[in-house]
Amino acid sequence: MEQDPAVRTIEARVHGRYLVRLPDSPRPWPALISFHGYGELADASLAALERVREATGWLCVAVQALHPFYTKDQRIVASWMTRLDREHALADNIRYVADVVAAVQDEFRVDSPVVFVGFSQGGAMAYRAAANVRSAGVIVLAADVPPDVSAPLKLPPVLIGRGRGDTWYTDEKMTLDVARLNGICPRVETCVFDGGHEWTDDFAAAAGAFLGRIRRER
Repeated sequence: MEQDPAVRTIEARVHGRYLVRLPDSPRPWPALISFHGYGELADASLAALERVREATGWLCVAVQALHPFYTKDQRIVASWMTRLDREHALADNIRYVADVVAAVQDEFRVDSPVVFVGFSQGGAMAYRAAANVRSAGVIVLAADVPPDVSAPLKLPPVLIGRGRGDTWYTDEKMTLDVARLNGICPRVETCVFDGGHEWTDDFAAAAGAFLGRIRRER
C-alpha cells in the first residue's frame, strides 16, 4: 500500500504590483492603501478610491494580490489567498503589504496618516494590514473581520460598510464584527446603504467623512 506523500514548503520570491495615483496638492501627502476583492485587479480598487471626493488630497495606492489567474473568458484577475497553506499565505501577504507601505513612504515622502481600505476579500487584508502596520484608520466594505485579527492585536478606528441587499455580508455578520472590534479598536463606525455587494456613492460619501475625521484628529 502506497503511503501518502510528505508535504514540504519552501519560501519563494515573487514580485507584486501596485498602482499609485498622485494628488495635485504639494507634498507631503497622507496615503490611502487599498485592497481589491476576489476576481478583481488593483485597477478596481483605485477606481473605487477615486469615487471618494475627500481622497483627492491623498496619495492613493492600490495593491494587487499576489495570485493572478485567468477567468473562463481569459481575463486576468487575482486572489489574495485560499485555505491551502493558509498560515504561510498570511505571513507572505502581511510582509508584502509592509514592504509596499515602506516603499511608498520612501519614494513619496508620505506623511501620516496612513489609512487602509478593503473591499470584499480585500477587506480581510485591510484588517490584517492595520493590525500589523502602523496606521490611523481602516475602511472596510462588505467583508468580515478575519479570525486571525483578534486580541492582543490592536486596530485604529474602523468604518464598516454594508449594502442592505448584500446576501453575503449580512446584518448578522456586521453585528458580530462590531462586537468583536469594540474590544480591539477605539471606535467603530458603520454605514448601511441601499445596494448590494458593491461600492456606491453613499458609501463613498461615508468613507470621505471618515477620512475627514481622521485628518482632523491627527
